[in-house]
Amino acid sequence: MTRNLTIAAVVAFGLGISSAAYDASAMSAKADMKDPSGKDVGVVELLETPNGVLLTAKLKNLPAGTHAFHVHAVGKCEPPFKSAGGHYNPEDNDHGILSEDGIHAGDMPNVHVPANGALTIEILNDEISLEKDEDGTVFDKDGSAIVMHMKGDDYKSQPSGAAGARIACGVIK
Repeated sequence: MTRNLTIAAVVAFGLGISSAAYDASAMSAKADMKDPSGKDVGVVELLETPNGVLLTAKLKNLPAGTHAFHVHAVGKCEPPFKSAGGHYNPEDNDHGILSEDGIHAGDMPNVHVPANGALTIEILNDEISLEKDEDGTVFDKDGSAIVMHMKGDDYKSQPSGAAGARIACGVIK
């Protein structure tokens, strides 16, 4: 995996980028997102591209505001979602986009949910892979999950950005 930070959040309708534009034979995965009560809050689709993994999140029924959005180290989502472990961090780096000794492979930009609770966003993460035998794969022995937190990530506090409670989780399959 490359260590240069090319994680970029792109609002899907803003640039018209769509995962459908990629080769249908490319490796893909998804995470069905649930809140702690088990209510469906959307899906995150993952697509392996030549430049990293494109995560397309189609979310609903979420509280408005800024929320941390991470890949977590364990493929379990038992409420209150502590079962998902910490951020996915195979290289044992410090947390945070602003950290000189970072980032965790699972660190991604915050998402901003509007008042209606629905959001579609695309994020490119060049620190993870869907390829089972590659460094940085989310399909290691205990799997991985996508987690959304109650607050935004401050991009520097150790070990997880002071992002608060976990409000949504989905196992990457």
